[in-house]
Amino acid sequence: MGALRNIGIFAHVDAGKTTLTERLLAHAGAIRNPGSVDQGTAHTDSMAIERQRGISVRAGWARLEWKGVSINLIDTPGHVDFAAEVERALWAMDGAVLLLSAAEGVQPQSEVLFEALRENHVPTLIFVNKTDREGADAGRVMDQARRLWAANIARMESPEQAMEALAELDEGALDDYLAGTVYGEDRLFGLLAPKVREREILPALSGSALKDQGVEALLDAIVGLLPEPQRKAGGLCGVVFAVRPDKAMGRAAYVRMFSGALHTRDALDIPAERDPVDGTPRMTQKKITQIRALALDGKGADIGALSAGEIGVVYGLGEAKVGQVLGDEALLPRKVAPGSLQKPLIMVRAQPEKPEQITALRQALMELDAEDPMLGVQWSNHTRELTLSVMGAIQLEVLSALVLERYGLKMSLGAPQVIYRETIAQSARGFVAYTMPKPCWAILEMQIDPLPRGSGVVFESQVPVKDIAQRYQNQVRQALPLALKQGMLGWQVTDVRITLTGGSHHLIHTHPLDFIVATPMAFLDGLRRGGSTLLEPMLDMRITAPEGCAGRLMSDMTAMRGEIMESELTGGLVRLRAQVPVAASMDYPTQLAALSGGRGAMSARLMGYRECPLELGATTPRRGVSPLDTAKYILAARSALEGGIFDV
Repeated sequence: MGALRNIGIFAHVDAGKTTLTERLLAHAGAIRNPGSVDQGTAHTDSMAIERQRGISVRAGWARLEWKGVSINLIDTPGHVDFAAEVERALWAMDGAVLLLSAAEGVQPQSEVLFEALRENHVPTLIFVNKTDREGADAGRVMDQARRLWAANIARMESPEQAMEALAELDEGALDDYLAGTVYGEDRLFGLLAPKVREREILPALSGSALKDQGVEALLDAIVGLLPEPQRKAGGLCGVVFAVRPDKAMGRAAYVRMFSGALHTRDALDIPAERDPVDGTPRMTQKKITQIRALALDGKGADIGALSAGEIGVVYGLGEAKVGQVLGDEALLPRKVAPGSLQKPLIMVRAQPEKPEQITALRQALMELDAEDPMLGVQWSNHTRELTLSVMGAIQLEVLSALVLERYGLKMSLGAPQVIYRETIAQSARGFVAYTMPKPCWAILEMQIDPLPRGSGVVFESQVPVKDIAQRYQNQVRQALPLALKQGMLGWQVTDVRITLTGGSHHLIHTHPLDFIVATPMAFLDGLRRGGSTLLEPMLDMRITAPEGCAGRLMSDMTAMRGEIMESELTGGLVRLRAQVPVAASMDYPTQLAALSGGRGAMSARLMGYRECPLELGATTPRRGVSPLDTAKYILAARSALEGGIFDV
């Protein structure tokens, strides 16, 4: 097994990331001629919608060789609507290249990406691209990045600059540097690489991907400074970071291995669904049918095995979903939390062009949900409606195009609606005595208390097992996510402490699933008594625009019920950071483009939720029967559980 690097390329949209990827592939001999984003010929943009729009919407990957080192390269989308793709790439990589534009400088989404790389301790190279552009100044952009992000960003485009950067971290190198000695590249990289791995230094290079300048120097830095993956022996551990359909082979699972090895014909126990009685995962055994290397066309060589540190495409895992851990989850060195970069903040209802195609559309969207779990596809048996959770308008456009391209289905989408949350207004007790109609017996009492914003949900039990057996208390815990899904206002409930304070089971009459049925009834009873407070999502919005827009930007933030946190004027630009409600700012990217003549840039990231007057927010209809409508709810819940699906 030779030297290996697993690298991701990140950038604000239009910073030239895909163009750079094409140049890297061409220099390494992986492709004959670099493709063009504008002409729709980029090799890592395989979808028709990507070629039509000239943007990347899915992560692309390729394998290349440079100076005896194999590089698995992941080209991530730049647009914020596809942050989930960027997030999943973080699961697989050991190092990153972050692009900045020498003309536009540090842009809002660049800051979000830098913070994500820092939070996940990913060793990073910075490449200032587009030095051929009028007004480009790579030095100014690097200075800006040092001021805004980290003082340890070091320009090292020559041996002298690299020696100077090393001298600040190594006393022996400092003595040699003061004596006029400059080490050769091999020694420099050998001494700098451990510093880069620990993020003590962030090397910065510059060039122009379009003009093919600085590309080989970047390849040298990737193999010389970014770390090799750790190759752990022992127990099996890998993660599925992407899935793609394959008509011939079935679902293709893109897997990063961290420990152990996979082989063709290995049988793996894969979690399928949870046991409704005790909540433990049910397992299903799947046999690997083939393992392929990464390749631009998705048809890499059959390699037969995948070892620790490697990335490959695995077939035979059935309906494996993104995020699926293969083997022992405890061995994962890191797993990026879903939604850490961006969470879906709006939802839409989807309908097929022809009513009789609703089942086909449902199946298509559920398959896409396996590829992107952040879609949150929901189907209500009660209303026969499909709802999706999405990041923004461009994702909706891409999703419609993908459904048409892959499944031949035209779908219409309803008006976007902000996804609110709710919490209990004041402490209250919930109670249910589920003892009719027989056979059943589940008596529950729970205390529900409000918690500070951002606390999530905390559950504990004060009930002895002689009153409610442990297996039934496990059912209460298992059923709470269902109970919390829809509150009195129809939104997911958060920021509550739920304490099981009383209740009983019956040795004869308690059915194995009674406490699953009873939990939503007890919880909603308490929420009804305590009342619901609406919570609206707030964005951390970052804007860069020409200096002349400053006054209008500030008045816009006030008009949107926002609060300005930071602002500065520098280099003819205004940089502004504000907290703004999602509901008031859904159309702001369009307004900013008009205001700034297309020269403004913005990114927005969920920062949390705050209380919102009901008249400024919205409720949403309940999907299914309310647990407060006892007779109908019990009938629906029992029927659903008999079918193995509790969707009411």
